[in-house]
Amino acid sequence: QVQLVESGGGLVQAGGSLRLSCAASGRTFSSYFMGWFRQAPGKEREFVAAISWTGGITYYSDSMKGRFTISRDNAKNTVYLQMNSLKPEDTAVYYCAAAYRTQPMGGPRGYDYWGQGTQVTVSS
Repeated sequence: QVQLVESGGGLVQAGGSLRLSCAASGRTFSSYFMGWFRQAPGKEREFVAAISWTGGITYYSDSMKGRFTISRDNAKNTVYLQMNSLKPEDTAVYYCAAAYRTQPMGGPRGYDYWGQGTQVTVSS
């Protein structure tokens, strides 16, 4: 089992940057394949990025590639999402997710645990 708590969201101007953190409680954090998703009002939950158990492999949605970077620090039980060149369309609630020992496909259904989300608002 793992509990996930996101932080770092807030209000930022277009073109700015934010760094989100997801702190995991529990043991064997490196056994979890980690992902970030986001959801805007009236839209489906959307894949953002994912990272393998020790950080060697990363995946990104094409729309975030080159702007967002996912990383993890297993010693701190934390996964990060660095967001640069933010756009108003990036405004959403961002969720951290974990999959135990498996590598999910891009959608949210393969993840076992979810955080409560953190709001990111990008002003124009």
